[in-house]
Amino acid sequence: MMFKKLVLLATGIFAVATTTQAVAADSLLDRINNKGTITVGTEGTYAPFTYHDASGKLTGYDVEVTRAVADKLGVKVEFKETAWDSMMAGLKAGRFDIVANQVALTTPERQATFDKSEPYSWSGAMMAVRADDDSIKTLDDIKDRKAAQSLTSNYGELAREKQAKIVPVDGLAQSLLVVQQKRADFTLNDSLAILDYLKKNPNSGLKSAWEAPAEEKLGSGLIVNKGNDEALAKISAAVIELQKDGTLKKLGEQFFGKDISVK
Repeated sequence: MMFKKLVLLATGIFAVATTTQAVAADSLLDRINNKGTITVGTEGTYAPFTYHDASGKLTGYDVEVTRAVADKLGVKVEFKETAWDSMMAGLKAGRFDIVANQVALTTPERQATFDKSEPYSWSGAMMAVRADDDSIKTLDDIKDRKAAQSLTSNYGELAREKQAKIVPVDGLAQSLLVVQQKRADFTLNDSLAILDYLKKNPNSGLKSAWEAPAEEKLGSGLIVNKGNDEALAKISAAVIELQKDGTLKKLGEQFFGKDISVK
């Protein structure tokens, strides 16, 4: 008898969870179909993806892509600025419908909980060197050359694998400065971070010398909870339309000086 009660209790809990998920999925789809308002979690402090400009307006590549997607869907968008550490938990708890914050869903845990739209940006490793240095063009050229890298980063590990000599730094800003000062020959970092720097500092004396091939890049998209397949299909279709009509290319050039929506 006790076993039967436990089974019924477990079944009831499962049913409640399934129903809750279904309601959440239906509500997002309904809001899209009925031209309502979708809520979007984003940091608002992560330039150039999501930040406040000089006038205080929330903007950034991810923010403007989301607004363009909303326009395609015919819905309104309400941004809810949230610290990154609690953002995905907030999505899971239903505090907002979507997350727009350069999320690639690379871990099995996230892949089991969330789904990602068609990617609107791609990034991978990129190498920055001095603008007058043409001696480094590929990873094969960095053997025995000085690399400005943080010791614990994946990029530092890549430089070590290629037998470069590591010059320890605290982060990207310091690494670029060390290269400018000729205390290192190059630095490896995320392509979007380097492109952002080069766009904002056209007279830095630096350039991009190498970029990871397309098959090694990761795509970031709009993130929703599992169970929103129909809504996600509509969102992905909107992203594809924005790719085709040149909107994503225009936004990439605005924030990075390059179309980052293609591999």
